This record gives sequence, structure tokens and C-alpha cells, in this order.
Amino acid sequence: MVEIDTATISSKGQIVIPANMRKDIKEGDRFLIIKDNSNFLLKKANDLDETFKEDLDFAKRTEEAYKRHERGEFKSMSADKFLEELDKW
Repeated sequence: MVEIDTATISSKGQIVIPANMRKDIKEGDRFLIIKDNSNFLLKKANDLDETFKEDLDFAKRTEEAYKRHERGEFKSMSADKFLEELDKW
């Protein structure tokens, strides 16, 4: 069954989950928060497997790299130069 309620955000950015919705939540539980435009998805993260955590970390790094690319913070080089640099790693 879907439950619906409202909450207000504090000056510190905190949101109180209504009492009737936190029966299965205890202090220290972690949550995954996904934002898409003005939509937010909140999901308990305690049971997420390690692969999913690694995927999230990769997605965050990819998003940041894309933002740096859009800001023009990248290097441009020939394929040969790239392979040469890659060999140094």
C-alpha cells in the first residue's frame, strides 16, 4: 500500500519523516536519494549490495567528468599522443 504525507525542510536542510511512515526506520539507517529535476526518490540503502554502491560511485565520477568536459576543462590530443600517455600509467 502506498502512503502519502508531507514534510517541511528545516533551515539546515533536514526533513522529518512523518511518524506513521518510519515504523521500519531506526537511527543510523542510511538512505539513497536520487534527484531528477524537481523529483526526489528516497530509498533505504542499508541493503544495497556492494556492486550497486560501486555503480553509484562510477555514475558520480562520470557525471563530474561530463561537467568538467562541458566547462572546457579537458585535454585534446592525437590518438598516438593519447596512447603514449596511456603507456606512462
